[in-house]
Amino acid sequence: MATVRKAVAAVAVLGAGAGVGSILFALVVPGEAQKQAMLQEMPERDPRRRDEAVRINELVMATLKKAAATEENVTWRKNWLSAVNGGGRSA
Repeated sequence: MATVRKAVAAVAVLGAGAGVGSILFALVVPGEAQKQAMLQEMPERDPRRRDEAVRINELVMATLKKAAATEENVTWRKNWLSAVNGGGRSA
């Protein structure tokens, strides 16, 4: 009988913990309006930020293509951009 009582107590404690956790999670999760507001404020929504990310991706891909076409170990280069755009950094 003591084993059954311990098992019931353990289930009750675990159930109470899960219940409290579920209630706290429901209180913390933002509503749909808050989710939409957060999405509008994300930096990826800014066109300048997107253009900058596209340019960086283009430079990385150009560097990778150049590295794939050569036998040189490009990881030891001091200036990675020199191989792509002929020298200086772009503004």
